[in-house]
Amino acid sequence: MLLIVSLALMSFKTADEKSAEALAHRVMGSKASAVIFEQIESPVDSYELMQKGSKVLIRGNNANSMAVGLNRYIQQFCLANVSWYDYNPVELPDVMPQVTRKVSANVDVPIRFFLNYCTSGYTMPWWKWEQWERFIDWMALNGVNMPLAITGQEAVWQKVWRKYGMTDQQIRSFFTGPSHLPWQRMINIDRWQGPLPQSWIDGQAKLQKRILRRERELNMTPVLPAFSGHVPAELAELVPGKIKTSRVSRWCNFADEYRCTYLSPTVPVFARIQKDFLEEQTRMYGTDHIYGVDLFNEVSPPSWELDTLANISAGVFKSLTDVDPEAVWLQMGWLFVSDQRSWTPERIKAYLTAVPQGRMIVLDYESDYIEVWRRTEQFYGQKFIWCYLGNFGGMTEIEGDFHLNAKRIAGTKAEGGPGFVGIGSTLEGFGVNEPVYEAVLFHAWNTGIGLEEYIDNIADRHLGRVDPAFRTYWHMLVDKVHTTHTSTGSAGIINAHPNLEGQWNWTTELRKGYDIANMDTALAILETVEGSSDYFKFDLANARRQAIGNRALAVRARFADAYKAGDRDAMVAASKEFLDMCDQLVEVLKTRHEFSLNDWIRDARAWGKGKAEKDYFEINARTIITVWGDTYHLSDYANRDWDGLVETFYKVRWRMFFDAVLAAYDAGEPFVNLKGPKVPNGRTKEECERAMKLDAEIWDFETQWAHW
Repeated sequence: MLLIVSLALMSFKTADEKSAEALAHRVMGSKASAVIFEQIESPVDSYELMQKGSKVLIRGNNANSMAVGLNRYIQQFCLANVSWYDYNPVELPDVMPQVTRKVSANVDVPIRFFLNYCTSGYTMPWWKWEQWERFIDWMALNGVNMPLAITGQEAVWQKVWRKYGMTDQQIRSFFTGPSHLPWQRMINIDRWQGPLPQSWIDGQAKLQKRILRRERELNMTPVLPAFSGHVPAELAELVPGKIKTSRVSRWCNFADEYRCTYLSPTVPVFARIQKDFLEEQTRMYGTDHIYGVDLFNEVSPPSWELDTLANISAGVFKSLTDVDPEAVWLQMGWLFVSDQRSWTPERIKAYLTAVPQGRMIVLDYESDYIEVWRRTEQFYGQKFIWCYLGNFGGMTEIEGDFHLNAKRIAGTKAEGGPGFVGIGSTLEGFGVNEPVYEAVLFHAWNTGIGLEEYIDNIADRHLGRVDPAFRTYWHMLVDKVHTTHTSTGSAGIINAHPNLEGQWNWTTELRKGYDIANMDTALAILETVEGSSDYFKFDLANARRQAIGNRALAVRARFADAYKAGDRDAMVAASKEFLDMCDQLVEVLKTRHEFSLNDWIRDARAWGKGKAEKDYFEINARTIITVWGDTYHLSDYANRDWDGLVETFYKVRWRMFFDAVLAAYDAGEPFVNLKGPKVPNGRTKEECERAMKLDAEIWDFETQWAHW
């Protein structure tokens, strides 16, 4: 009889209640029995918590809102945290706490966006379902309801390009290696480290179906891609009557053979390809009627004439709506940030207003740096999402300004007008600053909790209890270290290409946005705290790691000063101290999965079928985090403090450098400080011979390391 009643009660649960309950079981295990869910009607996303007998009742208008309510219970009442990484445990108390008063919140903005094309190259390329499942749960718990969903699109394109007469070998050779696919998708490079194995294409298609199923269960609207005009070069010869294409400008100094081919939306076959792609994608993955189409990311359009820009965007939109009358175009706004000189207000207006108002959403891509909406009359009437970028390349510097983000989000809520429809994050990689992203998404909800109280709770839930010293540490970190927006090239000196002074390449920006003594002060406070939680152990390792990297900059300076002073003993002492600091850093990194090269390579190799494929994936995984491409231009852009990378890559380069400078000193020859592998102004080639020879040797070492 009890079984019958139980089954009857289960049958009355809504699909959203079942989804919220399943999420709770995934992150809480058996302790999920402490909570129950109830779907309610509400004109906006909202949730409320209350005690109902021995259970905590979480009510919300849909599964996504109930997930946010669950997260509030876990964080505020259980003093626990759910990480975006599947290997981090959710450490709940032995006795699940009651909710002694009713707690409720609703959203201030309807859309909460997450991800960046680049994230699938710098963080996610090797993920399988286990990693994706936890991350999707993390997004739901933090209220994300519009994730970028670009996995598995190569399988769609393979079917489309076959229709146009291309062979599978041609198609797979057109694609880049897995971790570089984001930049092919953004019309930057073709063919680099291809051909793409068929096993990868098929495996990603299967994975995408699972990703989309789960995201939709949790009331998310996944943003699927659409045709942007990027075509294989061979297509021009295969289409009957031939078609006129153009080649985009070279991107980041890649060789000409990797340049992309572009088909204008004004060419009739564009609409045909769009139709073929969208229909095939919908057959495979379904549709939610919102499509990411991103033209001219860090490359120039065929013409800067206003009419040309307007015709291009109008053509793209028409090609979408001819297939899907409900189509909405999501356009990332990075192009307006990265090339501000070319994208003048007049050109932005021509490009955006050629699409009917309400049918385009613009991601204001790096609003913690530049709020483009303020410069463009709220994107000239198009909807927009305020976005925090926060990480370039998956780098591992402690960064991100909690206070500035809070101020700018509040300002956008007050002044953004009717076009302001969402808050989001466009992180290139996950890095080490998960709490900053959680805080950005927290600002989407009207909770009544101020930032200072919120920071207290970060400390409490990371430690699992209230500890005044740990709260002091977190406030010190937020107020005195997290004080700048993230910049490209953010790095520690250990990860930088060696040179005597300054930075060798733009990809490693050594300037800190804070007094590094503040990091040492914060660490000293942290060292007094006793804790055993997984999050606390990460915070401790992360702070120690950052402090070591910060202090290494002064040691490099002592080496340079000793060289200028002709003090060989001091040079040797400083070089030894620097290399010892590399070892100290490694000892810290070994304690955490977050800092593991071995995990990165293991996951890459796991995608391979047979040794040849496994080796191929490993080369691709090694390349993206070191040399990146075929020249030094992007070298170290994705630098990171990882065990396995520091000792076998960064430290080796520094040892080569110190040996070369000492050898030059002993030979009585100059060693000129370079910025890139070129002769600086005011110097002769002969003077720079030793330094340039070293740079060539370092490049040889780097490429050999990447190709292993």
